[in-house]
Amino acid sequence: MENNYDVVVIGGGVTGAAVARELSRYDLKICLLEREEDVCSGTSKANSAIVHAGYDARPGTWKARMNVEGNRMMGQLAKELDFEFQRNGSLVVCFEKDGLPALERLKEQGEQNGVRGLEILDGEAVRRMEPNLQKDVYAALYAPDGGIVCPFGLTIALAENACDNGVEFRFETEVTGVEKAEDGYRILTSRGDLRTRFAVNAAGLYADVFHNMVSDRKISISPRRGSYWLLDKAAGTLVHHTVFQVPGKFGKGVLVTPTVHGNLLVGPTAVDIEEKEDTRTTAEELEEVRKKASRSVRDIPFSLVITSFAGLRAREAEDDFVLGEAHGAPGFYDAAGIDSPGLSAAPAIGKFLAGQIARAAGAKEKPDFRPERKGIVKAASLPLSERAELIRRDPAYGTIVCRCEEISAGEIRDAVARTLGARSMDGIKRRVRAGMGRCQAGFCTPGTVEILARQLGVPMEEIRKNADGSQLLERRDSGMEVKGEGI
Repeated sequence: MENNYDVVVIGGGVTGAAVARELSRYDLKICLLEREEDVCSGTSKANSAIVHAGYDARPGTWKARMNVEGNRMMGQLAKELDFEFQRNGSLVVCFEKDGLPALERLKEQGEQNGVRGLEILDGEAVRRMEPNLQKDVYAALYAPDGGIVCPFGLTIALAENACDNGVEFRFETEVTGVEKAEDGYRILTSRGDLRTRFAVNAAGLYADVFHNMVSDRKISISPRRGSYWLLDKAAGTLVHHTVFQVPGKFGKGVLVTPTVHGNLLVGPTAVDIEEKEDTRTTAEELEEVRKKASRSVRDIPFSLVITSFAGLRAREAEDDFVLGEAHGAPGFYDAAGIDSPGLSAAPAIGKFLAGQIARAAGAKEKPDFRPERKGIVKAASLPLSERAELIRRDPAYGTIVCRCEEISAGEIRDAVARTLGARSMDGIKRRVRAGMGRCQAGFCTPGTVEILARQLGVPMEEIRKNADGSQLLERRDSGMEVKGEGI
């Protein structure tokens, strides 16, 4: 039996979550489909966590428009949805006088896009702002509106608020096909078919597959891999702004930036690949990151690296976002080719597409829409008196499970119990950061597994890192054993 909806959103990354949240303002029956066990499990989980100012995109493109608008929305959105965001500003550095024309072109381009406060600074002024820049930095473009954000926090907050406002989420539901039907579309999935009046294609690296099933104007998306080093919080104050280099043919180059959680992030590479699931890191790519980052910032303490990772960007052949109603497919709306600056642009993309669909559907705004959402309280960040009172009321907040990040049993429990609560170890990690610290879950895994199993009411051997098949433990006659290489 098919389920009928007004709107089905395909994809639970930051773009799909933003569209769902904006659609939830309207009196519509909405469903979001995600093939993984949680939101933020694909492209959105592994990126530079940057809110770009908007000077890099070509004027007149979707990237330029959505980047600048999304940047301006981010501050208010962070207040409403209670996620980490800092407007720390960004610097694009050059190393010789010959680099000045490139900075001037970026400044002019940014001003055409509507970016505020852009300024070119000489090397001496830049080093006063960032004393750890290399001595041969000649000049820099300063963009005060640049920022940093937690991509997990942003995506989860958007999704939770959408769910609280009536959007249905279906996880571990893979879309296998899209067919035109009378008055809309039939969405074929691994868990049954759905009928919908409108569809939103926010499927990341696979958005071209679904678009090409219904539109006679084809698009092509290829993955571009970027590798990163993440350094311990002891290195987190090496720079205070996000430091870029003058862009080349593959984009904005290797950056050095603080994170909202106090770490230092260095990367990415830009390697075009064929396999849409290939997120491996290589020694060669990571060495490239090290060398290029050291060109901008001196004495980066790579001895403090706690992990490396790679993410994939969904690069469309025309190098722009593909947004709006697909050609020849009324009611099918694309959010495709969302590579950088997709994280920055997501709030604006959500607003734009939701507005288009609401007008087409003749939908009215709901009077009871709730724009606010509160995140999980981090006990260790509270003033001492408030933390003591919290522990007095509930001792679970005084039991530290993750020592590196100071995450309590109460917070891990809350991550499971809340709207769209965690169902895996990665789900816990992205909501409260248990396992993201210096030891990379070496200490806290047993305690987290135990709490997660108890809250879900399942045996510990059923607890997964993420997707089905990633169980951490297996039961043998002699007792429980760790399976695989941990998390």
